[in-house]
Amino acid sequence: MTDSLEALFAQARACRLCEGSLPHGCRPVLRGSPSARLLIVGQAPGARVHASGIPWNDPSGDRLRQWLAMDRAAFYDESRIAVVPMGLCYPGTAPKGGDYPPRPECAPLWHPPLRAALSGVRLTLLVGSYAQDYYLGGRRKRTMTDTVAAWRDYLPDFLPLPHPSWRNTAWLKKNPWFEEELVPALRRRVAEALDG
Repeated sequence: MTDSLEALFAQARACRLCEGSLPHGCRPVLRGSPSARLLIVGQAPGARVHASGIPWNDPSGDRLRQWLAMDRAAFYDESRIAVVPMGLCYPGTAPKGGDYPPRPECAPLWHPPLRAALSGVRLTLLVGSYAQDYYLGGRRKRTMTDTVAAWRDYLPDFLPLPHPSWRNTAWLKKNPWFEEELVPALRRRVAEALDG
């Protein structure tokens, strides 16, 4: 890792900006290196990721790796894949279930300098509506489903995906085109980004 990116990651991992708003305290979870060709931008760490400090180290990560046809060793190769969620810390669980949204202060503070430092990235996966809203802005469609269905519109830089949470199992069943059409294209695009 170059000194500048190493220093930036150290600063991000030491961030305590939202400490008073996080019920479980700060533990920023992110990874990457200047040679990373793929960036995965998700929502925010969940409880298991907060506990382990390893991104996507939960059932959602298992499903994401299945979509990518990638084992854990390949997925966690920081020289090839960077992971920077919209919220670097676990926001806690909402009373009705599911996690709170990522803290709104986080992405505007950390994503611009981290994206600039990860200059080798060829493809960014926007996993879930928070990442899509932030990175696509007015280019996103009316709904997350419509945005994911229009994935070709955002290439070659971005590829929007639904969140791989078990809570989206019904969505996957209702939208079989995702696994039939988009997942094979996702695998090809990721392979091209990583192999080049």
